[in-house]
Amino acid sequence: MFGKAFRVKSNTAIKGSDRRKLRADVAAAFPTLGTDQVSALVPGKEELNIVKLYAHRGDAVTVYVCGGNPILFELEKNLYPTVYTLWSYPDLLPTFTTWPLVLEKLVGGADLMLPGLVVPPAGLPQVQKGDLCAIALVGNRAPVAVGVAAMSTAEMLTSGLKGRGFSVLHTCQDHLWRSGDKSSPPSLAPPALDAPDVDEEKGSVQADPALQGDMRRLTLEGEDEENGEVRQQMCGEKSVSEATEDASVRGLNPDPTDSKTLQEQMDELLQRCFLHALKCQVKKADLPLLTSTFLGSHMFSCCPEGRQLDIKKSSYKKLSKFLQHMQQEQMIQVEELRRGVESIVAVDWRHPRKGSVLEGREVRTIIVNYAKKNDLVDANNKNLVKLDPILCDCILEKNEQHTVVKLPWDSLLTRCLERLQPAYEVTFPGQEPIVKKGKICPIDITLAQRASNKKVTVVRNLEAYGLDPCSVAAVLQQRCQASTTVSPAPGAKDSLQVQVQGNQIHHLSRLLLEDYQLPRKYIQGLEKAPKPSKKK
Repeated sequence: MFGKAFRVKSNTAIKGSDRRKLRADVAAAFPTLGTDQVSALVPGKEELNIVKLYAHRGDAVTVYVCGGNPILFELEKNLYPTVYTLWSYPDLLPTFTTWPLVLEKLVGGADLMLPGLVVPPAGLPQVQKGDLCAIALVGNRAPVAVGVAAMSTAEMLTSGLKGRGFSVLHTCQDHLWRSGDKSSPPSLAPPALDAPDVDEEKGSVQADPALQGDMRRLTLEGEDEENGEVRQQMCGEKSVSEATEDASVRGLNPDPTDSKTLQEQMDELLQRCFLHALKCQVKKADLPLLTSTFLGSHMFSCCPEGRQLDIKKSSYKKLSKFLQHMQQEQMIQVEELRRGVESIVAVDWRHPRKGSVLEGREVRTIIVNYAKKNDLVDANNKNLVKLDPILCDCILEKNEQHTVVKLPWDSLLTRCLERLQPAYEVTFPGQEPIVKKGKICPIDITLAQRASNKKVTVVRNLEAYGLDPCSVAAVLQQRCQASTTVSPAPGAKDSLQVQVQGNQIHHLSRLLLEDYQLPRKYIQGLEKAPKPSKKK
């Protein structure tokens, strides 16, 4: 729509009543936005203009401009966000992914065809025909285009990802984007539930954005060449797309173990987004930084996918009260540089972060520093540490309380580590790390013999690594050209297993090790792959 120059009819400052109406329209059009997010998008005091224009094809469009950038445009009484807005709220719309080379075609006015889609392991977002969608590029969650779905997700999969997928309305680099500050998309972590990588050193699972470039486009193959019928992959008695939707409704991906109240969860999310924004986005050169900008452009974009940051649902109720608390914690300094407008003027970048998972080397550092600070190192033998009451309570058995007064360094450290509960940390793109107690279970691959004397390959524990079983089944069906089913895993609560006809461990090995880049030590059963036949 904005691929060619448009003609401006008028440009006027918005009235107070129109500003309030726009907020109400935004809240109605985008119900996932919280009250604070709507207020940040349509601020009460910053300059906001209404630009009425005609696109090159004659369409009458109303554009709302804030801070020099177009933030929203209205066409035929429908409200659409611009890419500038989506960069601050990347999860506002269902996001589909395509290749970087496709962007040039979209800027030129082309629609997005389904063969250009990249399907992540988590599967395509669930949309209906006519739904508003965002389009991002491989490796970056920041949207580069806004469009309308030409068909539902189920229809896309049934078509084998063929045909026109989206009518594109606006893109980065088009003339509407050029009317703003022409900034480039920020670098945002790819969508959650993409294939994670495992940090060998830390014993934690970490998402590797680099693997996004290696993702292969998934299509439902297995088409009958004679009659053109598409064989549906079955998930019990349902298609993969239906099973994926059911799985998300049942909440397989979120952690159901959180027993905190909603207010406590919101307080925790608020602090996480605050710390994440300071650590990963705000730089010293950005200061002083308007508190409204910090919230709208930094904290909201750090919110994990699938979560909604709403300060009114926290115990603080207002941003100013939360920032005042952070100032009391000596993390930041807030001042009123202009009347009624607060800004963050300083950040203590060295402030200790609480609640982090401790690695072995961190435990060692804490104990060594504690012993030196409290003068516990034996003056006659530097290899021994005197035990004060705190150390005695932490590491000694009851029968040792009055007999053991010193311990060697290695024994002290070993005992401390034994008292700590093992845990593992899983990190997905765009989300805060998920810490779980115990040890992470490896992906389990087994071969089973069915009543028909045919072998099947069974895969379990995919969810622990952020892999959606239904999407993995879809990839295997395509590569193996074999039927697949997804069913509840026996003896496991809220977990699914994938079953593929035949011994398909070779294909599984390539998928898990090469495409998803999981270390071999987190996969068991690869040795059961069929031996290569010897040539005579």
